[in-house]
Amino acid sequence: MDSEHWRAVVTAAQAGDRRALDELVAGWLPLVYNIVGRALNGHADVDDVVQETMLRAVGNLGSLRDPDSFRSWLVAIAMRQIRDRARRKTPDRLEEAPASDFADLTVLRLQLEGQRREVAEAVRWLDDEDRQLLSLWWLEVAGELTRRELAAAVGITRQHAAVRVQRMKERLETSRGIVRALDGACPGLRELTGRWDGRPDSVWRKRLARHIRGCGYCGGTRETVVPAERLLAGIALVPLPVGFTLSLAFGGKTAVAATSAGWSAKLLGALTKPAVAVTAGATIVAGGAYVVTQPPDAPPPRAAIAPTATATSEPPRTSAPPAPTPRSSPSATKKTDPYGTVVDAVDRAPDPDTPPAALPRRPESGITSTGGPKAVMQHRGDRVTLTGRGYVLVRWQISPGSRPGALVMPSWTGLKGRLFHVASAGSRRMDDPLPGAPNGYATGMGGPGIGYAVLPPGTQQMWQNEYFYLDGTVTLTQNERGCDYGLTVFPTNRDAVVEDIGQGPPQGAIRYGLVRDTGTDRAPVPQYVTREAPADPATVPQRSRV
Repeated sequence: MDSEHWRAVVTAAQAGDRRALDELVAGWLPLVYNIVGRALNGHADVDDVVQETMLRAVGNLGSLRDPDSFRSWLVAIAMRQIRDRARRKTPDRLEEAPASDFADLTVLRLQLEGQRREVAEAVRWLDDEDRQLLSLWWLEVAGELTRRELAAAVGITRQHAAVRVQRMKERLETSRGIVRALDGACPGLRELTGRWDGRPDSVWRKRLARHIRGCGYCGGTRETVVPAERLLAGIALVPLPVGFTLSLAFGGKTAVAATSAGWSAKLLGALTKPAVAVTAGATIVAGGAYVVTQPPDAPPPRAAIAPTATATSEPPRTSAPPAPTPRSSPSATKKTDPYGTVVDAVDRAPDPDTPPAALPRRPESGITSTGGPKAVMQHRGDRVTLTGRGYVLVRWQISPGSRPGALVMPSWTGLKGRLFHVASAGSRRMDDPLPGAPNGYATGMGGPGIGYAVLPPGTQQMWQNEYFYLDGTVTLTQNERGCDYGLTVFPTNRDAVVEDIGQGPPQGAIRYGLVRDTGTDRAPVPQYVTREAPADPATVPQRSRV
């Protein structure tokens, strides 16, 4: 992160700038979440420890003398909260299972495969002390922390930290071997683990390690083992769960009061009540709070606009809709009409070497996202609400290798204002052939070796990156049921769209992108969009005009 920028933000926050304080919390909350989540392996106390860390940091920000040391100061607070939580644990709570295993979250949200996945899963086998240290070392090798900051957070010298890290890495490599062996088919290992309850602990780590050292099958690696630090270098932070990102606009006495009150995630429901939210000085929306993402030098995002008579431009019809329902007026059609999958327009893939048309300029004041700058939606029911005026990227990750079959497409609900599709990019359609495709894939939709992801009848093929323009507010929900897929949602800007659609075959891509927005307000709307807010977004009718 830009040190000069964050020095200015910290200084402004210390001077009482509430927007700077908002930015500070939103910017550093993912780092704290990763440290605490990995140290506690997703235990039910993670949200409480993260909240307490951020509240203590906000409440004591005035005592920080050097703004340049904010990161190490914040990490040290997080580690103290983790150790305090360990001291407070009762015997009953020692046996509690994680609320959501952080190893699984790491694999799913970062789409880790192969040996990177193996490292993430090996963390389960470490003791609490090693896991706490690894939570910092992981961020060190990923470029998020320095060794000096790691040592300061643990409260030891850099020389001692080097020794501690080396010992932890040795136990991590042992744990990687266990993960690798458990994925194998060794009869002796199956017999040994017949009495195991499936919960990793130090006793079973030693038993399994002894077996592996003496077993020719388990001990014989079938591929070169890459050191963990090389695998983890440059890996991004695990994104915050949808709805977890907080924008805490505290000020002075309010911060102290909130800290002494002992806020936790369990109280967020109560905080959504207007009177409580105003008293606490927190910006709360739908159980989570806003994180603002906007282009540089842009004005603050405006509030959601009310729908107008021209809010959603309809694409030209190429055929009558199936099973039409009588409608009284065009405005009624705009309010209730469902649409089909990616865009409701005839989509004949252009020649791969055809450069895209120019993308017109539209007003951008920024998009506010309840999922933060990067919302990763991997499970049915995950959702993100977007508000403002600007561009949004929805990136597809289809995994028929995990579970092929019929896709239940995502849906846009509760639309106020207008939403339309402006471009497709990512250098390929999802059904384009993949040169040298691994593991049975032929295209991004699957292959004969693993099965295919199947679109609903009459729908059209999406590209890897789908771009939309929003002027208002809307909620996007992941409805995955048949075939395994995930979505990543990024508030973005026109320049990023233009760069993406321009990455064509000369750059080694499969094809150029496709522009749908011509500036005439005739761009197609997304499929499965409604101004209503059904209890189950997956029930939005999956049919198309085309």
